[in-house]
Amino acid sequence: MAKVLVSGAGGYIGIPLCRKILEQGHELIALDRYFFGKQRLADIEANPKAKVVVDDIRSFDPGLLKGVEIVLDLAGLSNDASAEIDPQLTQSINCDGGRRLARIAKEAGVRRYIYSSSASVYGNGVQDQLKETDECRPLTLYAESKLRVEEELAKLNGSGFEPVIFRTSTVFGLAPRMRFDLAINVMTLRAWKERVVYIMGGGQQWRPFIHVNDVVRAFVMATEQPAEKVSGQTFNLGSDDMVFQIGQLAQFVLDVIPNVTVHRIPDDTDKRSYNVSFTKIRDQLGFISQTRVHEGVVEIKQALERGTIESDSPTQYTLQWYRSLLDWEARIKELSLNGKVL
Repeated sequence: MAKVLVSGAGGYIGIPLCRKILEQGHELIALDRYFFGKQRLADIEANPKAKVVVDDIRSFDPGLLKGVEIVLDLAGLSNDASAEIDPQLTQSINCDGGRRLARIAKEAGVRRYIYSSSASVYGNGVQDQLKETDECRPLTLYAESKLRVEEELAKLNGSGFEPVIFRTSTVFGLAPRMRFDLAINVMTLRAWKERVVYIMGGGQQWRPFIHVNDVVRAFVMATEQPAEKVSGQTFNLGSDDMVFQIGQLAQFVLDVIPNVTVHRIPDDTDKRSYNVSFTKIRDQLGFISQTRVHEGVVEIKQALERGTIESDSPTQYTLQWYRSLLDWEARIKELSLNGKVL
């Protein structure tokens, strides 16, 4: 069994990934700032094979990587909208921090490095069925930062360092640190709570989708593959039968939650549209998504009905939560005297 470090361990994908790493029998270092709280990691902290570390990828002690064989990097401001809050912050965390982690991992002797990039790097795709070798045209700071880290990993590839890049589809489904700022999740919530669904920009935009559990499965799979299959490789992460136009998602929701009104909003500042091919990951790694969109809608609806997830927790909306943190930081600085508020 290996010693594994997961950065971004307290996030939507990070928590279930950490649990799966422990289930596989590995030793775990769970690294994060834990902006969304540590309470959801109580079971992980209690595991003798796990070490939960509150730190920052921009500045943590490289000694933490001693003996680590595998790094799974999910850290960073976690979507396109959030990355627009502060361009310098995005550059610092997503780009500089991401490149730093990759460099010091290689210096520390890490063998396998799996990076969570995004299909968003394609921006407004030049064609349908975009392959990993097709042109990337990022439209957001988030996507641009992902591409810069991809480029750094390409430079570092070799000499015993095996980077693997996943350009992940838009994620959906139930997770401990729930997110209701993702297309399928928020449509399901609004349909259940307000009996309304909003389709922005006319609904013609293409997006690939993947369940959070399938993302976890793919990352674990990448830790186990022989180097000749994955080292230095970039994979679109998803399945060809999970690529939809945004307008199609509403029907999946309506099939599960009846008596819902659909509102089509013609304008949308988000101009991204990418129809992505997943032939490479299917043929090379044998990966196919297992959970369908309607299954994700059903599990979220049932969790809301049972009260096992909250529908109004501020931490479930990434952009708003980051804005709150920055606002609190500014207020505390303004009110502090000699390092204290009171």
